[in-house]
Amino acid sequence: MGDISELKKVRQEKVEKLKEYGVSVHPERFEITHTLEQASKLEEGVQNVRVAGRVMSKRKMGKISFLDLRDIQGRIQLCLKKDELGEELYQRIHETLDVGDFIGVEGETFITQTGEKTIRVKKYEFLGKALRPLPEKFHGITNQELLYRERHLDLIMNEETKRRFLLRSKFVKLLRDFLDSKGFIEVETPILQNTASGATARPFITHHNTYDTDVYLRISPELTLKKLIIGGFTNIFEIARDFRNEGISVNHLQDFTMVEGYSAYYNYEDNMKLMREMIIYIISNLFNGNLKVKIGENEIDFGAEWDVVTFRDLLIKDCGIDIDQFDTAEALLEEIKRHNISLEVDNLESLGRGNLIDQLYKKVSRPHIIKPTYLIEHPIDLSPLARSNDENPNLTDRFQLIVNGQEIINGYSELVDAEEQEKRLLAQNKLKENGDEEAMSIDHEYIKAMEYGMPPISGWGLGIDRFLQFLTGSYNIRDVVLYPLLKRRDSEEEEIEEE
Repeated sequence: MGDISELKKVRQEKVEKLKEYGVSVHPERFEITHTLEQASKLEEGVQNVRVAGRVMSKRKMGKISFLDLRDIQGRIQLCLKKDELGEELYQRIHETLDVGDFIGVEGETFITQTGEKTIRVKKYEFLGKALRPLPEKFHGITNQELLYRERHLDLIMNEETKRRFLLRSKFVKLLRDFLDSKGFIEVETPILQNTASGATARPFITHHNTYDTDVYLRISPELTLKKLIIGGFTNIFEIARDFRNEGISVNHLQDFTMVEGYSAYYNYEDNMKLMREMIIYIISNLFNGNLKVKIGENEIDFGAEWDVVTFRDLLIKDCGIDIDQFDTAEALLEEIKRHNISLEVDNLESLGRGNLIDQLYKKVSRPHIIKPTYLIEHPIDLSPLARSNDENPNLTDRFQLIVNGQEIINGYSELVDAEEQEKRLLAQNKLKENGDEEAMSIDHEYIKAMEYGMPPISGWGLGIDRFLQFLTGSYNIRDVVLYPLLKRRDSEEEEIEEE
């Protein structure tokens, strides 16, 4: 692409030339009549069509030129004729216009001899100069990190990236539409919290200067949402940004987006039915009625029957360990070692029994669950906020939806007994003090709220990033996040390297 400083200099000179022509190089606005997508669908002969966008290519053939105009959703070809625009404007356009610049035009639609919808330009306005040239082969970049860091360029240059993020926006809209149709009310709860609770995870800590105290970035909005049920809401949900200071992988982010929903008078089986209906609704509307999603070599049919398996039976099948036979973390860890199962966890010896069971399951079972499967009957050690089962108090009324080796949804019947909740959270707090960084802290404000009385409740959470990673067949979860957090760039002038 040449020396970037020289290329910028040439483009800056074109800005000065525009000023000499009396052109506003940073105009206030441009009124359009159609988006590019709408204009591309107009019939031939429609006049006074006003569109705007970024120039992605230009071809001059004597007294006629063709430009390719694009935005995030559409594109259309422009035809500029010297005889119609006048020699002065036609010359000025070619002296000052670069690929990457923004322009606005007005004209009439027609179809070229090659059958392409085109606007014959009658009026032209400059709207913005690209001082840096667009990379010619952005799709050829081998450094994946640059795609995340320069997502704006990725969106400009790569059609697949555009489709992926438009699909994400449509997914969230369909999610809201479905929940709205079921009587759910959307709410917002605080990100900064006094207690790291609502899930078993290591929190981010920050400092509140005015209060002169450390606070936590929420790891889950769960407890706050359940307090709203106490306050009288019946069906609520929040699309929440959550933060967990844990390892990053192709399937995990430390800051991510989840939707959590809670319903008074539901149990976990009601939500299992609701979640199946919601997922089928979303996928059907995303893919024109098709409920089969191809992921790598696997075609997953969401319209088929979903399996239901118990936590205990799954582990017995996959590694031969019956977790019911081991009451303590120490005994279970000894059995795991006896089976020569290696769990890749830094603080393995300090994990509580619940988190140890979870790490075992993630190692030997979860990667092999491909079709939509509900995992139920989680041990109580693993679910400190879930309601215990009436027939077996060592288990909880909980479910997880697993697809293609990933947890998509987690839900359960909520624990509404204030005394039992306090007992469990105190046990979690003790585990944290003993080194289990993913154990929960006790939230005394939540316990106090519970003591005002709670109805039967069931809640669920869906990881939006992870589900979209699955739906789009993306190898890395960062592929479905517009600007994932990266390390600070070594040099601000680090340039894109192409193949």
